Amino acid sequence: MSTMPDVTPPPQHFNFAQHLIARNAERPTKTAYIDDHGRLSYGELAERIRRCAAALRAIGLRREERVLLLMHDNNHWPVSFLGALYAGIEPVAVNTLLTVADYAYMLQHSRAQAAIVSAALLPTLQAALDAAPGGHEVKTVLVSRPSAALPDGAQDFDALLEAHAPLTAPADTLADDPAFWLYSSGSTGQPKGTVHTHANPYWTAELYGRALLGLREDDLCFSAAKLFFAYGLGNALTFPLSVGATTVLMAERPTPDAVFKRWTAEPKPTVFFGAPTGYAGMLASPNLPSRGQVALRLGSSAGEALPAELGQRFTAHFGCEIIDGIGSTEMLHIFLSNRPGEVRYGTTGVPVPGYEIELRGDDGRPLTPNDDGSIDTGDLYIRGPSAALMYWGNREKSRDTFLGGWTKSGDKYLRNADGSYTYAGRSDDMLKVSGIYVSPFEVESTLMQHPAVLEAAVIGAPDGEGLIKTKAFVVLKPGASVDMAALQAFVKERLAAYKYPRSIEFIAELPKTATGKIQRFRLREREAAAAAGDSAS
Repeated sequence: MSTMPDVTPPPQHFNFAQHLIARNAERPTKTAYIDDHGRLSYGELAERIRRCAAALRAIGLRREERVLLLMHDNNHWPVSFLGALYAGIEPVAVNTLLTVADYAYMLQHSRAQAAIVSAALLPTLQAALDAAPGGHEVKTVLVSRPSAALPDGAQDFDALLEAHAPLTAPADTLADDPAFWLYSSGSTGQPKGTVHTHANPYWTAELYGRALLGLREDDLCFSAAKLFFAYGLGNALTFPLSVGATTVLMAERPTPDAVFKRWTAEPKPTVFFGAPTGYAGMLASPNLPSRGQVALRLGSSAGEALPAELGQRFTAHFGCEIIDGIGSTEMLHIFLSNRPGEVRYGTTGVPVPGYEIELRGDDGRPLTPNDDGSIDTGDLYIRGPSAALMYWGNREKSRDTFLGGWTKSGDKYLRNADGSYTYAGRSDDMLKVSGIYVSPFEVESTLMQHPAVLEAAVIGAPDGEGLIKTKAFVVLKPGASVDMAALQAFVKERLAAYKYPRSIEFIAELPKTATGKIQRFRLREREAAAAAGDSAS
């Protein structure tokens, strides 16, 4: 349970892009964004947002129509996203790492009337337009920084903006009007178009970015998570622009060396937003900068629960905390989190003020607290002001997820006696071994405490009698070695005996989503295929 902090709700008539422009009107010369091409001041950002709004209107887009954003992180991204919001047009921000078939589906599903695309991704978009089922409705393609002649129907984004005077007034949108879409990264089935309102990013900025993280005007923010993710959108747009901070954008993949390059270049980031996989890779890198080479005052982590060992090592090395939290595309950002100065590594902290948390059993009813106040493992439900309206065109899934004021997360958690929450895994990843629930994450976190282990993933695999037992897939650190028996003994010393992995397979890398989340279902598919092969032989 969490009470609503003293935050003034947005007015009924509310346009989020105009809200950010007004909030930063007194700092026109301050740098808002730094990308690989240069800087953009707050004054320039406001003007280009309004020019973009005018340009989108001029090419024929109307209120509540969609525009697809398929762009690498650069200064054109916030201009495009906020320009669409300013005009009352709904940007559909999509992952840049998907396939032609994925984009074809999203074009058809969203009925996008235009697309804004990075030049490097134009061939992929063109192939998707050709493959879109039932044809497509895209009238115009705007290309960010083209380096060659454009095909018919495409225009240079910068040139189009320069050709139009800034729109004088924003669309008269309501706080509860649809503002933008994000596609959820589900592990099965088609991605779901998650529809958010103009008020939702306001709430995440006020409740989390400002009140909990304590972001300030003098911060320089840098997010490894890209803008098209709900996490990255808050980190690199909603939060810094709401407090007048500066943001570094990076188009390339966030490898350790790419991140280190930004950490150590002037001006140096003060707040970094990453994910556990990225933190593990950086801490294992031989090029890890020293504490004196960086200016970090705070780290943030989401996407998956942060193993305690990673957080402790990061803090020991850099002298600053990683604030681990959990959010979702459906809630737009983080609703359960550790707090600066009150970090308890190995937990996901406590509810963000303004959000309520319930743990429910298989019957959908809230679980009863134990005598010490703890609550056994249950399904995590959230109630808060930033919940999405729906999944577009998917009433069944919407009804399954958005339950009155509550949103079902699909995660399993337990509550500790001190009120903090500990991640137990995805609802569809939990294992029942000998009739007792086993959290894959708990076993993985323990394996990762071993000095030879870089990453680990645990699934349930049937034994010779068809009973489910834990199996671990382990990636070792470069040059390290350890055998299965030693790792099993290591886990047995730290966890209940029934939790240790009955078998361990050493592999070069784990299958992951574009966000860096481990795809355990891929490992389960691999095991099923291997079992089928053994049966056939």
